Amino acid sequence: MGEVFLDGFLDALKLLPFLFLLYILIELLEHRTAMGRPGRAITGKFAPLIGGAAGLVPMCGFSVMASKLFQKKYLTVGTLFAVFIATSDEALLVLALSSMPALGKLYSILALIGVKFALAVGVGYLVDLLFKKRSAPLPAYEEREHLHEHDHEHDGHEVDELSVCEHKHESKWTLYLFSPLLHALEVAGVVFAFNVAFGLLFYLIGQEKVIDFLQGAGYWYQPLFAAIVGLIPNCASSVVLAETYAIGGIGFSALLGGLVTNAGFGVFVLFREGREWRRNLLILLCMFLLGILIGYAASAIEILI
Repeated sequence: MGEVFLDGFLDALKLLPFLFLLYILIELLEHRTAMGRPGRAITGKFAPLIGGAAGLVPMCGFSVMASKLFQKKYLTVGTLFAVFIATSDEALLVLALSSMPALGKLYSILALIGVKFALAVGVGYLVDLLFKKRSAPLPAYEEREHLHEHDHEHDGHEVDELSVCEHKHESKWTLYLFSPLLHALEVAGVVFAFNVAFGLLFYLIGQEKVIDFLQGAGYWYQPLFAAIVGLIPNCASSVVLAETYAIGGIGFSALLGGLVTNAGFGVFVLFREGREWRRNLLILLCMFLLGILIGYAASAIEILI
């Protein structure tokens, strides 16, 4: 049982640098004019493409960053989908270190990367196209400053001026170092507790039982149950899916469906603040349905081939 706490601590520790950089980035985007133009890289026309590429990196830090930036309205919902779909958490590493034949291992990893990236980018652009107005991110810093000045001159909005004055009086060390560090430690602490809770659940149930369950689900039910396992916002879910596939317990279609659904701790961070829970639930449901659809589509292709 001690391993559960150690794994939870290590996972939270791995996330800490991402969270720290994330909160620094948010402060820079909100308070520094120089970050307005670079910040457009995550809101411009290439955003879903960049999000899909970032999500392929075998760690859940990018999905966490995407969730937080989306909550702050710096990402469109399409870019969030792109990151979530492309994310495979630790599955690629598990496959790379597995005892599978070298050629089969290479084909599996390349197929996963290729399909997930193409799907992530395609869905990202499609979602932004369908929900363009609702998914529009905040304007760049310079534009927001202009809007604040315009409001103050014409509507007498004194709140904007007071807000700007407050930020000016804050120490740069506090604004760009200590405050981001405190926010990062707070989220990392919650992730640790959440990870331990799910770790204990897997420990009590037994990882072998989960693998046996997936193996015994049958070919046509595997994509469905793999997608359900993929919904669990914990590293163990991607590890279980990859390990089960490596030993031949599930087919590639089930692995793909489960990993499309899986977005690591990004889902947890998305729900953490409790606001917009209906929207977040809809995003999660869409991810689940997409994982099932892709899983069964891949199964049909496997049969035809």
